[in-house]
Amino acid sequence: MIHEVDEGLRLLLVEAGLQESGVDLVFDAPTKDWSARRNAPTISVFLHRIREDASRRRTGAAEEHDAEGVVIGRRTPPRWYELTYLVTAWTNRPQDEHRLLSEALRCLVRSDALPAHMHTGSLAELGLTVEIEAAGPGTDGPSASDVWSALGGELKAAIDLRVWAPLAGERTAAGPPVTEGLVVRSAPGTDGDGTDGDGTGPGRRLRYDGASDPGGQGFAAQRQRQLPPGRRRRGGAAR
Repeated sequence: MIHEVDEGLRLLLVEAGLQESGVDLVFDAPTKDWSARRNAPTISVFLHRIREDASRRRTGAAEEHDAEGVVIGRRTPPRWYELTYLVTAWTNRPQDEHRLLSEALRCLVRSDALPAHMHTGSLAELGLTVEIEAAGPGTDGPSASDVWSALGGELKAAIDLRVWAPLAGERTAAGPPVTEGLVVRSAPGTDGDGTDGDGTGPGRRLRYDGASDPGGQGFAAQRQRQLPPGRRRRGGAAR
């Protein structure tokens, strides 16, 4: 899911035209060594924090059906995560950096969600809204100075970008519905009790009339049982 969010953000910035003038879009950590090797105007979108949004956690499982409506699997609900990025611009002049940062900010605040046509992989399959927030109110996460200290660089103008994205739940396959009765086989006799058979024969299949369509209650439903000749049901005539 994380790499799919990366790709969505890349497509969002590319669509805004930030690469048309030779600007590089990267997801590298803007460390001191990295900045020294940079040789072109660059926008860095660095992911530095991932945490679950526990308020959106759900329990249970949803059924998956095939084209005929038969249950083929069950999937647990997706879990939502908040991804925090540090967006910075890098050129040889502060004025150019601010211009690039302004263009990136204009692009990121244009919408409150990542456009659906930029979803790939599991994000596209789930079809859920991926919210984004650029330069929003402060959070309880690490401060900008803490992030830059960890990167070993000097404090620099940056956009705090947060994304809320779903991680697809686990899927378990479901077997086909039961349409046949049980098969009973005899077991090998022990202690000379007279039981015969080795348990490998075809056995006896317990069937019900209309076994191919057991109905809503399946094989638990009550069915009429054929009585032997001469026997009669309680309160009825002999058959």
